[in-house]
Amino acid sequence: MAAEVVKNEEHLNLKITGKSHVKPNKKIGKKECQLVSFDLPYLAFYYNQKLLFYKGDAFEGMVKKLKDGLSVVLEDFYQLAGKLGKDEEGVFRVEYDDDMAGVEVIEAVADEIEVASLIVPESNTTLKQLVPYTGIFNLEGMHRPLLAVQLTQLKDGLVIGCAFNHAVLDGTSTWHFMSSWSEICRGAPSTSTLPFLERTKARKTRVKLDLTLSSGPHPTSNVDAEPKLEPPLREKIFRFSESAIQKIKSTINGNPPSDGSKPFSTFQALSVHIWRHVSHARNLKSEDYTVFTVFADCRKRVDPPMPDAYFGNLIQTIFTVTTTGLLLTHPPQFGASLIQKAIEGHNAKAIDERNKKWETTPKIYEFKDAGVNSVVVGSSPRFRVYDVDFGWGKPKNVRSGSNNKFDGMIYLYPGKNGGNNIDVELTLEVGAMGRLEQDKEFLMEVN
Repeated sequence: MAAEVVKNEEHLNLKITGKSHVKPNKKIGKKECQLVSFDLPYLAFYYNQKLLFYKGDAFEGMVKKLKDGLSVVLEDFYQLAGKLGKDEEGVFRVEYDDDMAGVEVIEAVADEIEVASLIVPESNTTLKQLVPYTGIFNLEGMHRPLLAVQLTQLKDGLVIGCAFNHAVLDGTSTWHFMSSWSEICRGAPSTSTLPFLERTKARKTRVKLDLTLSSGPHPTSNVDAEPKLEPPLREKIFRFSESAIQKIKSTINGNPPSDGSKPFSTFQALSVHIWRHVSHARNLKSEDYTVFTVFADCRKRVDPPMPDAYFGNLIQTIFTVTTTGLLLTHPPQFGASLIQKAIEGHNAKAIDERNKKWETTPKIYEFKDAGVNSVVVGSSPRFRVYDVDFGWGKPKNVRSGSNNKFDGMIYLYPGKNGGNNIDVELTLEVGAMGRLEQDKEFLMEVN
């Protein structure tokens, strides 16, 4: 979890007005679904938090529509109304029963502040009050709901703050659920694209993990070690326009590699642009190593491929590393080639080998286990986050909560105005962020 953000903030004067639980609208019965090797490494991550900001003035009606729609969409996404558990052999699974409480829904009021005051580029600790389960590990899903939602009334709108258990689903499944929930609220009689719930089709290996809440989520950590003081961080969204993205991409593809590799994608071009400028802003020595990491969707990489509607985690981290000197003294094509080769090399065979290695010696990752001087990319501009319309218009802003953020963490989102605009939500150490903000080559046409 990120350290306290250094920034003055407006006081929300937020009041919790109610708590309830929402269950599927019909009886589901008892259901059990084994967590697989793609899910298990994330038990010691924090709940994944998303915030969506909407304009509107009929809060009570909006809340009723959201809760009614949630009860319908949970008929298909019932796993989110369940809890984590273990079978008789100690293998983690998602458990659902009609007697369980369901999704936690918190209602709150902060009606002295407007939407516009909360959707500025720089994040602050105020946002932590708008989303539940800050600092809560996924492992706690054994005793907590796997999804918690906070609905906060503002002076001229509504904030939907969601906390998803990251051991149960990845970004693709998160936004599949959000899109399905919103279409039900807009009047659809049922979910148009049903979730594919058979996780063991992607991986059948059963892995026993000796983890309990009493032993803590980090059983291999040295409890006698001195706690490491984390540097203060800042979180900020840099908005790259379509023309800026095109300029970055065309510049890097203007001098293609001589090895015959294909042109660099938008993602690869933007990623190396960020990697290079963040490394420069960190004032690293030329001999210092720096790691680029991306959480890659493996639905079409595994053999056999899984459907887009596969519900769960079907991601793996892809790493590449070099020295700062090589990254910054070579043209950007050098770093882009490293990223491109790492991504293209992560095929079904590589995924299988990674899983077999992990299954032999399981390791429960912390989100910060991404490498030294790392730049880590999660989320994707392909997620249609601004299409999540519950019936009162598209969100005015979408952003992540403070969970799972550390120095170098990036979430990519599409720009809210459509096209090929991309929002880069970046967390950096305070000094490096200050230097990056003054880097005109990095900023280009960023607002």
